[in-house]
Amino acid sequence: MARYEKRLTWPVKFTELPETGGRIPEPQSPYKTVLLDERGKDISSEKLAATLERWRDEGMRECRFVLGAADGHSEQERRDADLLLAFGKATWPHLLARAMLAEQLYRATTIIAGHPYHRSG
Repeated sequence: MARYEKRLTWPVKFTELPETGGRIPEPQSPYKTVLLDERGKDISSEKLAATLERWRDEGMRECRFVLGAADGHSEQERRDADLLLAFGKATWPHLLARAMLAEQLYRATTIIAGHPYHRSG
C-alpha cells in the first residue's frame, strides 16, 4: 500500500479508527464521501477516474473513502454517501481492501493524466 501512497500525486491521508469511539476529523472544505460497501457499484477503473475527475472539476477539494467496521455501514451512512463502491461481490479483509483502494486511486490519477500505467496492470 505504501508503494501506491508514495506514487499518488494528489494529497492523501489514510486514517484508521478504532472499532468504537473513533471520529474522522471535520472537513475544512466541501467533500464527497465514498463508502466501500459490498452492496455498492462494481465500476471500472475508468469510471471511477471519470467520477473523481468530474468531482475535482466541480471544485471538490476532498474525497473521503470509508471502509466499514465488521458490521459494515449503517443504512443512514449508505443514504448519505455520494457513492457506494464495491470491489466485486467478495468480502475483503481491511488491509487488502485498503491496498486495493490505494491502487485504484493511483490508477485513477494515471488515467486522468493520460499515462499508460492503467493498461499495464
